[in-house]
Amino acid sequence: MTSLICTLQDHRDDVNWCAFSGSLFATCSGDKTLRMYNTRDFSELPFSPLSGHGYGVHCCRFSACGQFLASCSTDATTMVWSTVTGEIEAVLQHPGRSPVRICALSPDSAHLVSGASDGTLALWDFPSKQLRRTGAVSDTTMVACSFSPCSQVFMTGSTYGDLRLWDLDMNQLHAEKNAHDLGVTCCTFAPSILSGGQVVQFRLASCGQDSLLKIWTINKFISGGYKMQLLHTLTGQSAPVLSCAYSSDGQLLVSGSVDKTVTVYDAKNAVLLYTLNQHERYVTACCFSPTSPLIATGSMDKTVNIWRLEDGCSDRGKSLPDASDLTSSEERTSAGRSKLLGGDWSEGDVSAWLVEEGLEGLVDKFRANNIDGTELLSLTKETLASELHIESVGLRSKLLRKVEELKSDSVCSGIPDEFLCPITRELMREPVIAADGYSYEREAIDSWINTKNRSSPMTNLPLLTTLLTPNRTLKMAIGRWKTNH
Repeated sequence: MTSLICTLQDHRDDVNWCAFSGSLFATCSGDKTLRMYNTRDFSELPFSPLSGHGYGVHCCRFSACGQFLASCSTDATTMVWSTVTGEIEAVLQHPGRSPVRICALSPDSAHLVSGASDGTLALWDFPSKQLRRTGAVSDTTMVACSFSPCSQVFMTGSTYGDLRLWDLDMNQLHAEKNAHDLGVTCCTFAPSILSGGQVVQFRLASCGQDSLLKIWTINKFISGGYKMQLLHTLTGQSAPVLSCAYSSDGQLLVSGSVDKTVTVYDAKNAVLLYTLNQHERYVTACCFSPTSPLIATGSMDKTVNIWRLEDGCSDRGKSLPDASDLTSSEERTSAGRSKLLGGDWSEGDVSAWLVEEGLEGLVDKFRANNIDGTELLSLTKETLASELHIESVGLRSKLLRKVEELKSDSVCSGIPDEFLCPITRELMREPVIAADGYSYEREAIDSWINTKNRSSPMTNLPLLTTLLTPNRTLKMAIGRWKTNH
């Protein structure tokens, strides 16, 4: 389920692109400006709009840290803005002074690529803002560009209809000609990397004037060669598809079309989930928030719509009675409490559990320290002694033994295996996707990477990057499972 939460109507011309960082949202337009908003309430920042381009702005992208915003324009420049002050940090003149139609920043913020209407490409060292390499495809206009999640290669798309893969030395690694009849309009890499054996695999989505949205696999072999194959062709829109974007976990894919619709797909299974009808003209831009279940869509109707994806988790509290709804928290039966996992227990649930386990002498101490289920499962000998001041060694040991039994009960209670962290074998709370393509509890994989020399816990192969991507779809599925069980 999706719901429209707000509409931004500040631009005076077509909205050409939109982008999220962790806490900011940016848009750009044919009116020569960029606008920036706070994602908490979508209030415009005091220094917005950003003015500096001489002509319409085609694209804008945040750096990975969110400190900078890059934008490109018909005025043949790519500008870098400070998101703190709104000031221009750098003006990058495109070689040949041709109108710049697209720009992209690598996930590691080391490089920026700009593509122009004469088919030329410029690769910039982003920290120094120095031009590093140039390349070109003749007789076409560059309109699409996306870096791989490992930051080592990037894909471009042109009005000629081809998709081309490049390395950082501007060597063409692969050319997929006629990828879209009549021209490519947008392309975007999925954020995750799949690796196994002798192959590293990426996913790429592309859309075009042929009214199609396509999902591709790109295999990199240990020999250094690349192979690109079409995996799915999505036909949910009836006119040219102008924009597409993956969610931060790679599970969802959104696209905008000339038919004025926005479509949201299950990217893994190529299934249409939602069709959104709210814009009055072509939908030219779309993106997902990396930190919340939000989609933004921009249009030639000069507006930007912000949509919320309802994941079912927000209703969890309504479907599960709180301890305050009962005459006393201790009256909740163990059968009723078993519908909740230990980590979801309230302070009242913990008190009732202590009584059942013969530890009623600890109830007052736990209540005074607001120990709920999450705190209970994270207790250690040190916290029991130093923070809760439980002096009896025997009592501390008994309590920890009961807590371990509680954790084991949770693991053995029919939880789907894919909901358990491969490292801790506990139900994940903040699942993230690592470079090996597997999902882990964020804290567990962070600790693993810091102590295991960047190897995969599942394959034991080196991780190509330590970048971790929130798996929002898995988190939503876990939330729904917890609600039903």
